[in-house]
Amino acid sequence: MIEVRLIETSAELSAAHNIRKEVFVIEQECPEDIEWEFEEESTHYLALENNIPVGTSRWRYTADGIKMERFAVIKEMRGKNIGAALLLKMLSDTKQFNKTIYLHAQTHAAGFYEKYGFSAVGELFWEADIEHVKMKFTHY
Repeated sequence: MIEVRLIETSAELSAAHNIRKEVFVIEQECPEDIEWEFEEESTHYLALENNIPVGTSRWRYTADGIKMERFAVIKEMRGKNIGAALLLKMLSDTKQFNKTIYLHAQTHAAGFYEKYGFSAVGELFWEADIEHVKMKFTHY
């Protein structure tokens, strides 16, 4: 059973950081200085399966609205709806703010976000040497 919760302790945040380091820094070779930007102003989430941390994500306010980012699921747990659970929890929690919700999706993941109400806007671009597309949430 997957549980997604708002991170409230330093131990939970450390678990999320370990997942992000594994996925982004080691697996995808993203520069560490980029990975750890905007930590303080972000609202972080942790996904657990049987109380074991398996995924994480965060959102933060920007000039454009609410940016959802840093979706990471450990390799052996991908394809088990953990990303969907994280996304749906964040959408539920941010709906009350009535702001534009958007994200920068790695192009290989754009289809996933489309299934949950996001639409691509603008041109493709590169971030951390990975091709991305900006996507806006268009409906609940």
